[in-house]
Amino acid sequence: MFFDLTATYRRHLPSDFRLQINKMTSQQIRQSFLDFFASKGHKIVPSAPMVIKDDPTLMFTNAGMNQFKNIILGNDPIRYSRIADSQKCLRVSGKHNDLEEVGHDTYHHTMFEMLGNWSFGDYFKKEAIEWAWEYLTEVLKLDKERLYVTVFEGYAPESLERDNEAAAIWAQFLPESRIINGNKKDNFWEMGDTGPCGPCSEIHIDIRNNDERAKIDGLTLVNGSHPQVIEIWNNVFMQYNRKADGSLEGLPAKVIDTGMGFERLCMAMQGVQSNYDTDVFTPIIAEIGRVCDAAYGKNEKTDIAMRVIADHIRTIAFSITDGQLPSNAKAGYVIRRILRRAVRYGYTFLGQRAAFMYRLIDVLCEVMGKAYPELIAQKSLIGKVIKEEEESFLRTLETGIKLLDKVISEKKEIKNSEVSGKVAFTLYDTFGFPLDLTELILRENDMTVYIDEFNSEMQKQKDRARNAAAIETGDWVTVREGDSEFVGYDYTTFDTEILRYRKVKQKNQEYFQLVLSKTPFYAEMGGQVGDSGSLKSEHETIEIIDTKKENNLAVHITSKLPADITETFTAIIDIEKRKATECNHSATHLLHEALREVLGTHVEQKGSFVNPEALRFDFSHFQKMTKEEIRAVESIANRKIRENYALVERRDTPIAEAKALGAMALFGEKYGETVRVIQFGSSVELCGGTHVSATGNIGMVRIAAESSIAAGIRRIEAITGKAVEKLLDEQQNTIGEAKELLNNAPDMLNALKKIADENADLKKKMEAFQQAQIMALRDKLLAEAKEVKGVKVISYEGTLTADQTKTLAFQIRNIQPEKLFFVAGCLADVKPSLTVLLSDDLVAAGFNAVNIAREAAKEIQGGGGGQPFFASAGGKNASGIEKALAKALQLFI
Repeated sequence: MFFDLTATYRRHLPSDFRLQINKMTSQQIRQSFLDFFASKGHKIVPSAPMVIKDDPTLMFTNAGMNQFKNIILGNDPIRYSRIADSQKCLRVSGKHNDLEEVGHDTYHHTMFEMLGNWSFGDYFKKEAIEWAWEYLTEVLKLDKERLYVTVFEGYAPESLERDNEAAAIWAQFLPESRIINGNKKDNFWEMGDTGPCGPCSEIHIDIRNNDERAKIDGLTLVNGSHPQVIEIWNNVFMQYNRKADGSLEGLPAKVIDTGMGFERLCMAMQGVQSNYDTDVFTPIIAEIGRVCDAAYGKNEKTDIAMRVIADHIRTIAFSITDGQLPSNAKAGYVIRRILRRAVRYGYTFLGQRAAFMYRLIDVLCEVMGKAYPELIAQKSLIGKVIKEEEESFLRTLETGIKLLDKVISEKKEIKNSEVSGKVAFTLYDTFGFPLDLTELILRENDMTVYIDEFNSEMQKQKDRARNAAAIETGDWVTVREGDSEFVGYDYTTFDTEILRYRKVKQKNQEYFQLVLSKTPFYAEMGGQVGDSGSLKSEHETIEIIDTKKENNLAVHITSKLPADITETFTAIIDIEKRKATECNHSATHLLHEALREVLGTHVEQKGSFVNPEALRFDFSHFQKMTKEEIRAVESIANRKIRENYALVERRDTPIAEAKALGAMALFGEKYGETVRVIQFGSSVELCGGTHVSATGNIGMVRIAAESSIAAGIRRIEAITGKAVEKLLDEQQNTIGEAKELLNNAPDMLNALKKIADENADLKKKMEAFQQAQIMALRDKLLAEAKEVKGVKVISYEGTLTADQTKTLAFQIRNIQPEKLFFVAGCLADVKPSLTVLLSDDLVAAGFNAVNIAREAAKEIQGGGGGQPFFASAGGKNASGIEKALAKALQLFI
């Protein structure tokens, strides 16, 4: 089925581009790329998850090369020297941050697809350039006259010369005038502050109509942010390694890393001038229009909102599919921020006051489900999570709006039209209010916000985050050549040598990272914490604080280096910590199987965390577990523990064979061609962690808590072994003490019920007695009220609670609804309070209970609020109650 543009979009196309319409759909374009590079001997691999779990330097895949980073760094073997794929990418934080441009222009996105081809020590510049040209001009038939390329111009401070090699290859296809020199910023690619890097060559296309091209040469618009003269493909030639001191050294094996923006390519191929007018987005935008009763192409602000939502729904859905739920921390916070940005655009510009984005999942699956079937498989979960997040944020928005309304009201009372930047930042930081929404509401009230103060608060927050995360990392110092090998499945101690080390500084603390030739230390990964322990030699013992995984290397963290780093050491893990962790990890496998047996096969793991103390297991399920279900899950898991199933471990098992054994591949996880299978009886899982040798070693498992962490996602927290024994001892002791308090009653439950019933009865009697006292006090105060200018003035000082004082005030108001001024100063639980109530006629006359309470409360070192007819305030200075009452009377009289 071929893509067809609506008549509305056709009218806006360059006339000379209309011939390209209906040639290829986005799905055909994607497949043509993969087919072309397969014909050039490339292994076609699936996209890695968009969410990265085991790389401390990245939260999201932001480039096609991320999944090959360990190969490029030399930490993983080269299985295929030529690879191609279409990779899901996300750019919303850090160096690559396109968020603020999304929706406002035609070609920036948060989530996008990167078509890429790689060579690891195989071909280099010649083939990369020649194949790029062949694919674009011979396969896709793009107009050669519309293509420009850039090459690195050189950089004298680092003695880097112009990339004449790439320029000469391009000269076979293009005149020199369309081979443009690019500076270091645009044409020298770097993985980060350190690591592989090299010159790059970008391919740009000019999709303007012929009239526009005749007026302005496209040559002058390359890399000029023109929406129709854009980069579509970048060929990176990795030939250097950047060291921590900034110097460059040659890479032993050169790498080709290319990335082509799929959405931009579709724009060029389908003859439109916006990514959002391609068939990647038009069905989604059409559905937004239907759901929100909005028309695209009629109003700029509405169009921006619809583009933002169309872009963001893709990001959110794929993130959830890959296992990242919206949350308040790290990657989860980024996803929540994107979702809330989309909701806010719908709220402000499309009038959406109820959840609506979850209704777009069906059309998203229609557009992208064939290329990414995991989207269809997780459709129900995605919809539930998004709907709950939308509803939660809409409630937050309403709360924020009420707070802003209160600030506006207070500012109007004192005739001040500028709202503090700190208030605007609180709305942003706490309630998710972007500054422009605050400004919009303020403009409707002829008010402004102090922008400089807002920016100052924002900068302070960024500085705090930057300082907390700042890490100074030195270069690796090589002690000896060799590869690191993990032997921790079979050994807890092992003789080893230091291969390399480096110094790392964070938060003014200095420590060292060591890579060992052979290590029994498990590096934190897959939810299991890393091992700790020691390195021992004849002369000293060095404590290993933790073990982390970085670029597929086990990195051992220590506070100091050995005196002689060339010695042979014995690596010794903390065996008690390891055993306790293993018990908890193996228990997660048993609980997973038990959950599926009790709740149903819809249960799938969505995350886990195991350490020596406890385990946490997240899973898909749409309602709270009952007590009976929790006990049933525990019972099944504990039966399997008692049956003492031996560990059956299969290493390097082909993935297809592992699945045939019954092992489930989890969404959002990246698996190689061979995997490790862990089996305990009928429990079969793909897992790289460490485990008990038999289930009996776990002892017992007890679920301590069950909760919701997101729509459709539940969490159980549990303990095993010694921790269960300790819990049972504590519970037994508590029961014993309770029995003693109940005089060793034979039936504890009935004894407790009797006490609870008696307590409830006494509470009712106490409340009735207190109510009678308040009524008597009401009558007394009314009888003793003074009359000032025709108004009954009542001032009371006592020891009533805030609720009792409020009841008293409204009881008096019921009898005296007009010409009433009531003020009470009370001391309850050592805390002073002030209450002011006015009859409606006094409010109409210009009196305000909030103003009176707030001013008088200064005497008790407090503040408060409320409504014009009723306000209350709390304070710290109990000795000031009398003065506060006098002040309130003075303000009224």
